[in-house]
Amino acid sequence: MSTTAVVEITSLTKRYGEVVAIDDISFSLPAGSITGFLGPNGAGKTTTLRILLGLADADSGTAIVGGRRYRDLDEPARWVGAVLESNDFHPGRSGRDHLRVIVAAAGIDPRRVDEVLDLVGLSDAHHRPVKTYSLGMRQRLGLAAALLGEPRVLVLDEPTNGLDPSGTHWLRRVLRAFADDGGTVLVSSHQLAEVAQSVDHVIVIGRGRVLADAPLAELAGSRGTLEDAYLDLTAGVGS
Repeated sequence: MSTTAVVEITSLTKRYGEVVAIDDISFSLPAGSITGFLGPNGAGKTTTLRILLGLADADSGTAIVGGRRYRDLDEPARWVGAVLESNDFHPGRSGRDHLRVIVAAAGIDPRRVDEVLDLVGLSDAHHRPVKTYSLGMRQRLGLAAALLGEPRVLVLDEPTNGLDPSGTHWLRRVLRAFADDGGTVLVSSHQLAEVAQSVDHVIVIGRGRVLADAPLAELAGSRGTLEDAYLDLTAGVGS
């Protein structure tokens, strides 16, 4: 794992009226790492990810990828691949055509479409309309789209949702290979047992503030398990 930060969140704050969604949070993600981003509902995880991806503006602070804001990147698809929604597809379009639209818009080599379909195990279903896909298949298609630009960073929100045990095991291997090849992964999830098997590092937030930022072994070892640590840290700070 590299010590050079690829993603840097610095003193990030966002309010929605009287509600403070995130409050002066800071953390960084090095190359070659998988980081679990944990917290109760309403903790500020989604707001943080949206700001990182240029989908929302912070009131103060910065969210940087490769030294620049996402919206200032020359080729964002080659820096960041993200999956925030598993239903962001045209229901009548085939899986392959969904990916073809993305490569055309992003200026990516069209040959990547078949490569990523094979990688995520959708080669046999590429011609089917997305409306016929199961939730797990839509998760795989979302990951395929995220990987099209051969990005340095993956940002995934609940990536195991809808995957069966074999699919979850497959995803774990894909993310580990991505990190071992120098990539950086940020995974937001409520699936603590799976996070405990997948990540190197853990960031826990609650009520918009960072409650813990530590290696998995250190955080889990301090209280017995990751679940124990998470429950201790978030007691009384969310639902």
